[in-house]
Amino acid sequence: MDNFDFKNPTKIIFGKGTEARVGEETARYAKKVLLHFGSGSIKTSGLYGRVTASLKAAGVEWVDLGGVKPNPRLSLVQEGVRLCKQNGLGLVLAVGGGSAIDSAKAIAMGAVIDGDVWDFYLGKGEPKAALPVATVLTIPAAGSESSTGTVITKEEGLLKRAVNSELIYPVFSILNPELAFTLPPFQVACGAADIMAHLMERYFTNVKNVEFTDRLLEATMKTIARMAPRALENPRDYDTWAEFMWAGAIAHNNLLNTGRVGDWASHDIEHEISGIYDVAHGAGLAVVFPAWMKHTLKNDVARFAQWAVRVWNVDMDVWNPEATAREGIRRLEAWYHGLGLGTTLADLKVGSDRLDEMAAKCTDGNKRTVGNFVKLDQSAVRKILELAR
Repeated sequence: MDNFDFKNPTKIIFGKGTEARVGEETARYAKKVLLHFGSGSIKTSGLYGRVTASLKAAGVEWVDLGGVKPNPRLSLVQEGVRLCKQNGLGLVLAVGGGSAIDSAKAIAMGAVIDGDVWDFYLGKGEPKAALPVATVLTIPAAGSESSTGTVITKEEGLLKRAVNSELIYPVFSILNPELAFTLPPFQVACGAADIMAHLMERYFTNVKNVEFTDRLLEATMKTIARMAPRALENPRDYDTWAEFMWAGAIAHNNLLNTGRVGDWASHDIEHEISGIYDVAHGAGLAVVFPAWMKHTLKNDVARFAQWAVRVWNVDMDVWNPEATAREGIRRLEAWYHGLGLGTTLADLKVGSDRLDEMAAKCTDGNKRTVGNFVKLDQSAVRKILELAR
């Protein structure tokens, strides 16, 4: 196990009706806030009314900024930065899923600088300050409600890039499983695939003697593997969604990567797919991850076999651990299919004409490698995309 520091300052407010507390919690940090959300479904569902009533009761004023799309766009972030500066807003409150939260985090970083927040996403310096961010989660998936991460897409050049900073941990996040009851099945499936990917990115490590976090990761993977189909079968089952939502937060709050080094190549590769084709992130990960596994399997067959046995209940073939590992990959693909997700680029309606472009963008023209479990150059990324066809 490696040395590590761990801190997660996000206050989690979990349970039924907890969105009613958003006003009192927000008022601890600011009296004027940006209320950031997506397409407007929070208004038709009544959530917007409940959130704004709570803010009003606590004496908090707000400025609306809706319109967040999946794979959130830099142009809307820039509009949010402008509104925060123009109106002297002191907090960004995201109501929605990972896209709204990631966009809110970008706005929070951009609102306190004179330059372009996109520079942080290009690795040109690190944020030194940010407005506080808070969330009311409606889609368990990205884990952004208690993470250091944000991912934004720049329309020009179709670039999707990430920033990680402890400055953008949300100060509080409200997690009411009831808010997931009306999610479309495709969003449920994509959310489950995203959570599973966060766990597998951490699980496949070259660091030895990490039995404790192995077991935590395995338990969380088994929980998502079981709860996702149940959520699709009975979308209003509170207990199922409670397990699903809490597992999604824990999957990406950095607890489960303590003492180990995760991989993250699959995320980097998928960002190029969704950056160009605007596919749902979870759907893209369901395609990339099995292909990445097939490419990297022989780096540590024993770890893949352990994962297959402990997570997917594959019987261990002591004479052929590789066969055990490959059966685990097959069961992962079957799980994706059972959720209604595809596992090939063709399923995403992504052709083969831009594979070279994606491989080049992913590795900055072969100037860097991606991943830690196996370091992948441009040629290796291209091979994984070919396997995903």
